[in-house]
This record gives sequence, structure tokens and C-alpha cells, in this order.
Amino acid sequence: MPNIDRATLRATIIAIGLALAGLLAGNGFARARAADRFVTVKGVTERQVRADLAIWPLRVIGADNDLSAANTKLATSIAGVRQFLVRHGIDTSQVQLSDFSVTDANTQQFGPDRKPANRYVIHQTMLVRSNKPDQVLAASQQISELAAIGVVISSGNSDYGPGGGPTFVFSELNKLKPEMIADATARAREAATQFAHDSHSDLGGIRQANQGIFEILPRDQAPGITQESQIAKVVRVVATIDYYLK
Repeated sequence: MPNIDRATLRATIIAIGLALAGLLAGNGFARARAADRFVTVKGVTERQVRADLAIWPLRVIGADNDLSAANTKLATSIAGVRQFLVRHGIDTSQVQLSDFSVTDANTQQFGPDRKPANRYVIHQTMLVRSNKPDQVLAASQQISELAAIGVVISSGNSDYGPGGGPTFVFSELNKLKPEMIADATARAREAATQFAHDSHSDLGGIRQANQGIFEILPRDQAPGITQESQIAKVVRVVATIDYYLK
């Protein structure tokens, strides 16, 4: 009889142990499933800004059958461009000269009926850099004044930005980042709170967060318009955040 009692006791203990193990495992699974309940929301914030820097490459040309004369014409044109910039309120002390090149037409292959008017053509780029983008924009719209004084010039250079005019840069992005990240995060939480309310849940802590990438966009968005060509811009950031639901 005592042996039977001990056997029964052992069986009872094993049964209780299995039951407890199943209960604990079930609770653990339930907790894991509960932890998987989350919502992904996005918070978007934008700021309108204005460019604080203008970069304007001007390619000046001097041409003649005599190399010295072509170089003199180039120097005269560069002086004319400087005077033009000063008239429009642009500081010329930051103008840089670069990309000097000379082309000799005699080294080119031309047919008998295609002789160039000038043997030598000299190019040089005047890179205008100004912290007064409004004055640069106004000057770029009056560039035809240079043709009136005989200056041969082209505006814009693909090495610096979009051809056909100045490039406008907003350089104060780092000052905006903390405020915009906080605003985007707050907007994301508002969306998560509303979702939790609508789903009869309580909002928990953050499961995962992704700040997103700051974008600088043109204020007036249309096909072919780039932010580099506009003084007025929009800075945009999207924060993506996962919140637990309880």
C-alpha cells in the first residue's frame, strides 16, 4: 500500500508539473502575442525657407585671329561683367576666375567651306558667390545688358548646378533639424493616439523609430523646376515610429 501511495504521489507531482508548465508556456505566448501588437505611424512636418547663398557661373568669351587681341577682348569682357555686377549691388570681391582655356581653330578639322571667323577663342569662367541671392536673381534677369556692351557670355554651368542661371542654396538646415524632428515626432504620436482610441486600445511605448531623411524641395513644384533654381524652398522630414498597443 505505501508503494502505491508513493507511485500515486509521483504521478500526481508529474501531472501538476506538466499543468504548471503548460500554464506558464501559455501565459508566455500570450505575452509575446500582446507585445507584437503595435501600430506604425508617420509624422510629417515642413518649413518654408529662403536661400541664403547664390552661386552663379558666368562663362566669358574672347575671340580674334590674333591670340593677344583675343586675350585683350576677354579681359575687357571680364571688366564689363564686374561693372555689371557692381551696378546690381553684388560684391565682386568673392568672384573667382577659373577654367581658362584657349581653342586654336587651325588645329580643328574643318572643310574648305567652313572656315571659322576667328582663329583663337578663349573661354574663362567667372564664379559669382554671394550671400545676397535676391540681388543675384535680379541681375540674372538683366543679363542681356552685357550683350549691349559687346560682352559674349553664357550663364550657368552644369559643373555647379542647373544651366541657364544661378544656383540658390539654403545652408541653415542644421539649425532647423532639432525643432522639426520634435514636431514630426509629436505629429506621429498624435496619429498613434487617435489610432489607439479608435481601436479601443491604450498606447504604449515606442517599439522602433526612424527619423527619416530631410528633403529640400522647390516651393513651387512643377515638371522641370528644381529647388536649386528657386530662392523659396520647402524643407520636409517624415518620422516613422512604431508604438506598442496595450
